[in-house]
Amino acid sequence: MSCDDLIGKIRDDDVVRRLFRPEYGGDVYLVGGALREMILGREPNDYDVVLSRTEDLAVVSNTFRTRPFLLGKKALQTYRMVSGSAIIDVTFLADTIDNDLKRRDFTINALAFGRDGDRIIDPCGGLHDIADRIIRTPATKNLEDDPLRMVKAVRHFATLPGFRLDGSLMEDCRALSFLVCQSAPERIKYELDHIITATGPDAALQVLQSTGLLFHIFPELMRLRELDERERFDLKTLGHTIDGFAYLDRFGMMANLSREEVRNVGYALLFHDLGKADTFLFDEDRRIVHFYHHEKASCDLAHEIMVRLRFSTHDMRVIEFLIINHMRIFLLASSGSSERGIRRLVYQAGDLTPHLIVHTLCDLYGSSGGEDNPSTLQVRETCRHVEEAFEEWKIEPVPPLINGRDLLALGFKEGPSVGNLLRSIRDRQIGGDLRTRQEALDLAEAFLRQIPSDDDSRESP
Repeated sequence: MSCDDLIGKIRDDDVVRRLFRPEYGGDVYLVGGALREMILGREPNDYDVVLSRTEDLAVVSNTFRTRPFLLGKKALQTYRMVSGSAIIDVTFLADTIDNDLKRRDFTINALAFGRDGDRIIDPCGGLHDIADRIIRTPATKNLEDDPLRMVKAVRHFATLPGFRLDGSLMEDCRALSFLVCQSAPERIKYELDHIITATGPDAALQVLQSTGLLFHIFPELMRLRELDERERFDLKTLGHTIDGFAYLDRFGMMANLSREEVRNVGYALLFHDLGKADTFLFDEDRRIVHFYHHEKASCDLAHEIMVRLRFSTHDMRVIEFLIINHMRIFLLASSGSSERGIRRLVYQAGDLTPHLIVHTLCDLYGSSGGEDNPSTLQVRETCRHVEEAFEEWKIEPVPPLINGRDLLALGFKEGPSVGNLLRSIRDRQIGGDLRTRQEALDLAEAFLRQIPSDDDSRESP
């Protein structure tokens, strides 16, 4: 694309045309990622704007007919506006535009285009770096000023096809990785969300690991690496976890998972073996390693991490379910995958069944190096049976045999025991042990007879 064509493309952008109105009292510049995206032939959604006069914020607000709100966690004081699908972030010049650009995160974002200009302002060689597909920072101090930029560099590496990280930037990240914990937790999670849902998240996670950023964000993962090194595992606990991300995008697409669903499976994959460092046991007689109940230990550690990074309650529940159940399909495969066991799994997982299948496949191929063998084929076959059972369950979910009102009519008193008994009866129904309403009522009556008459679970006479 010629320079004139590029300038024309920028000016023809709908948001830019509306932005470059004549009412400003000072200078107005489009900067950063939107320019980079247009240079790469992509359509931007986020627009960074720099104004020389604070009063001109009202002009932008009136233009897009939306009220700005202050983003308190940004390194610079930033006002955000949302207009349709476009996000517009506004900051103010404290110096010249050239000096402003030199303080930005990466050279590929250190670009500006003024309202009255006929060229892209490029004091750091960003146009050259875009052409060379390289991510470079204008100065090490820029990372020190906002350490989250180190994780953002990895996010660009994951989401910009063909781009690589500059060697000096990698060295800076290794030297400064300890600073990342100064960043706001929600900002860290925002960058990680984009990394995990990228097309090739495994390579990005390997960069996070090699720079040390991964272990400063998740010190719990360091214990897995130490376990691998101490015990000299051929199948590395942390290594197979990272390798599993090579398959997340592909299997997520095959299961028609949304971006948010893939993200949750990714976090479950990252956390699913955290508890192995605490549950490691070597059987001297049989010369084998055990990790008894590592699912529960992993779930507990993951919960602490998610609270720390401020995950939503919904996402935490999904991720914890996947972690606590991540061995279920493997166990079904090794035991012959009975129809009863598969039905019980689908009933308990419900709409999370596809998520669990994707998690299983990523874990499976992360462990096998992507190669098929008799074990992987057996697990794949079990996954197929689980998927078929899930499709049947979606079409015609099995109605419960009895409900809470039935138990109260038998003499139970409202309380936790009612819910517990209903779940037990439902589980037996799904497993095929109970087939009729009368069988369920008979079981409930038998349970009731075992409860002392003064127990809180039973209605007083």
